Amino acid sequence: MATLPARAPSRRRVLSVGLAALGATLAIPTLARPVAADTIDPVTALAFDGSSALAASPRGLLRREGAAWITLGGVEPPSALAAHPGRPGTLFAGHEDGTLHRSLDGGSSWTRVGAGLPHAAIRSLAVGARTPDTVYAALDGDGVWRSEDAGATWAFVMDRPYLDGAERDVLSLVSVASETGMGGIWLYAGTDAGLTRVPDCFCRWQDVAAGDAMDALVAGNAPPPPAALPEGEPVRILALAPDDPGRLYAALPSGLWWSADAGVNWEHVSPEPADTLAVDPTDPQHVLTAGPAGLRASQDGGHTWTPFDLKKDT
Repeated sequence: MATLPARAPSRRRVLSVGLAALGATLAIPTLARPVAADTIDPVTALAFDGSSALAASPRGLLRREGAAWITLGGVEPPSALAAHPGRPGTLFAGHEDGTLHRSLDGGSSWTRVGAGLPHAAIRSLAVGARTPDTVYAALDGDGVWRSEDAGATWAFVMDRPYLDGAERDVLSLVSVASETGMGGIWLYAGTDAGLTRVPDCFCRWQDVAAGDAMDALVAGNAPPPPAALPEGEPVRILALAPDDPGRLYAALPSGLWWSADAGVNWEHVSPEPADTLAVDPTDPQHVLTAGPAGLRASQDGGHTWTPFDLKKDT
């Protein structure tokens, strides 16, 4: 993949920050109600709040309570969903119209936040791996934005990656607690041209490479070729296990892949494509996916699957 250095924010982006509403915070209570299993399809976003699964569908945002799904009111169905692994109950919901909502009580009430964000669809949200008040957002037709006050205010930090001769939208974004060697950690991005990453100093987008590859070359030893993701396939969704920085999952048209070494080497674990996926922060082997095969759960890192519905609590 080709890489280019980061560019300064454009005039359009500077104006969008200056003109964005500093706005309204609106707390809205939830009217929770159980729903039938067949109403959660299609699922457009998944997350875990502690060990409780969250699923977004055109009908609303749902939370798994015991063996039932409960509809969470007070927020429209999000296009992007994130939960804080170290702060159960802290949720972020991003929307196609560029609005952002935050809940501090597991979805019982929501507050509109996001001052400074332009009116562009929010494709992905990621909570900073080592900075609990840092949240990242990938915007459609734009780049990466960052909040350092738990979503209240935002600033532009990085253009879209330039890969294979064109700027690419970031389809999915995760913050990986893996050292960059530059005093920070990595953000990984899935795009329609594959996988890339950027240090959280936001100097430039880079290929994912083994940490000791340069040392091996200096010593005169050729590093072994990695078992890479299929070239040319879009990386639609990325997910990770918060307490296991090297464990990444990626959803591609060819199915589900996983890496044990922060994306250097990958193993194909399932041929079923997925539209979204999430990893249980309390158990990195517990994975949820949603796609053409429906909503499914795995207890062994994606090797075997069972339907995930009202009739069977996994």
